[in-house]
Amino acid sequence: MNLQSLVESYGYAAVFVGSLLEGETLVIMGGFAAHVGYLELPWVVAAAFAGGFLGDQIYFYLGRRHGAKVLAHFPSLRSRGGRVQALLRKYDALLIVGVRFLYGLRTVGPMAIGMSGIAPLRFAAYNCAGAALWAVLIGALGYAFGHALELLLADVERYELVILAAVAAAGLALHLVQRRRGGRDEP
Repeated sequence: MNLQSLVESYGYAAVFVGSLLEGETLVIMGGFAAHVGYLELPWVVAAAFAGGFLGDQIYFYLGRRHGAKVLAHFPSLRSRGGRVQALLRKYDALLIVGVRFLYGLRTVGPMAIGMSGIAPLRFAAYNCAGAALWAVLIGALGYAFGHALELLLADVERYELVILAAVAAAGLALHLVQRRRGGRDEP
């Protein structure tokens, strides 16, 4: 099985699952795959929206029902949750829409919002707007990344495997740096 058939077969599912968790890297990769013709950008955006919206809804309800227990098991999240609570008191609607753009708060943000007492329908409405904005912007960023590479490299298809591996490695490196920094933030 070659890269093209692999991406065509599992690309949308990978974008959905990646968006359900944290997702920027896989959405950027999906946008890039759309630029080179393996996927279609509207479907990449739809998969990213669905995964991003559903993931944050799950984290919201997890925070609403079990927030204290989760924070007890993951003390490094406590300081980030406190930051979200402080921001929420000032900018609730803006924070709900924008929390997915705040690196390191993507998972804990909706949990902390769930613990805050915000009405579930209010959260769902703003989460829907945030997920749509995020999916379009990050998907378009991946597509634009592909376009920029095409301008720099005459034969992008020749390097696509290396490019996708580099994007994945960069995403993994950012995740590991964030996890390491999170451990030092513990009280």
